Amino acid sequence: MALVKYNPLQELRSMQDQMNRLLNLSWNHEIPSEDIKEGLWQPAVDIYETADSIIIKAELPDVDQKDIEVRIEDSTLILKGERKHQDEVKKENYYRIERYFGTFQRSFSLPTTVNQEKVEANCERGVLTITLPKKEETKPKQINIQVK
Repeated sequence: MALVKYNPLQELRSMQDQMNRLLNLSWNHEIPSEDIKEGLWQPAVDIYETADSIIIKAELPDVDQKDIEVRIEDSTLILKGERKHQDEVKKENYYRIERYFGTFQRSFSLPTTVNQEKVEANCERGVLTITLPKKEETKPKQINIQVK
C-alpha cells in the first residue's frame, strides 16, 4: 500500500474555484455559450459636491436618451435604462465583446439639503450629468467681521 500525502488546502482551492465559477455565472461574467453579455450592469458614476450643488456623472455610451429614466422617490434618486445591442454586425464576426448590454439601475440616497424640485439632468457625449442643487438655507454663508 502506497502512502499518499494529504493536502487539505488542495480541496479548499478546488472548492473556491468551483464557487468562483458559480458566482461568475450568476453575475453573467462567464457564459460560455453566449458571445454577447446581456443582463444587469451598472454604469460607472462620479459624485462630487460644489458650493451650490451635488453633481452625479454617469458613463452611458451608446445609450439612447429615450432609454434613460431619472426619477426621485422618497429621497432616493433612481437611474434606470437600457443599452441595446445593435444587430448590424453578425455575432460570428466579433473577435471579442467586453461591453455589457441590457438593463441597468442605480439608486442613490439624497441628503435633506437637496432641493428636489430643481434637479436637472442632461446627456452629452455619452455622459449623463445630474445636477442636484442645494436648498438656500443649507448653503454656507459668509459673515463679515467688523473690527472696532
